[in-house]
Amino acid sequence: MQVKVHWIIDGVAEMDAESFEAAEKHIEDTIRSLISDKPELMDKLGARAIQGKAYLPGSEDDIDMTNENEG
Repeated sequence: MQVKVHWIIDGVAEMDAESFEAAEKHIEDTIRSLISDKPELMDKLGARAIQGKAYLPGSEDDIDMTNENEG
């Protein structure tokens, strides 16, 4: 039986950084390093994109903070 699985990995990393761009680059470099050690993962998992967005804790983009305030 041929099936497709659409998956999403969602995570939040916290760190000290000089800028949003520096934080985003650090995480992207870390993920790409992990992938380069196991290139078959990209093919096996069918990964098409890596995406991230930096924000300040407590901002409207802070999903964890928004969820805590709702509950």
